[in-house]
Amino acid sequence: MTAEELLQRYAAGERDFSRVDLRNINLSGNSLVDIDLSEANLSGANLSRADLHRSNLSGANLISANLEGTELVRANLSRADLRGANMRGADKYGALYCQTIIPEGKVIEGPIEYE
Repeated sequence: MTAEELLQRYAAGERDFSRVDLRNINLSGNSLVDIDLSEANLSGANLSRADLHRSNLSGANLISANLEGTELVRANLSRADLRGANMRGADKYGALYCQTIIPEGKVIEGPIEYE
């Protein structure tokens, strides 16, 4: 799926993009509030400065993704793989971590909410 197709479907009201292959997609700066990207392949994706408030990223592959400055407020990051992801400046207030692999490769068993 291309970024253009995802954004068109999102604008039309679709929110469920679970299990979709979005490797290396560029969604930088887009507002994707309440999107379901659970178990999606987002490895190498550019999500910098995107608004992902209340998004479901549970089980997502975010290896080497760019999440710099991304709004992850109240996002579900349970079982997500964030190894090598750039999360500088990301707002993670209230994000849920449970069995999440963080950028440094450690696993947060959780469940915890990031403050």
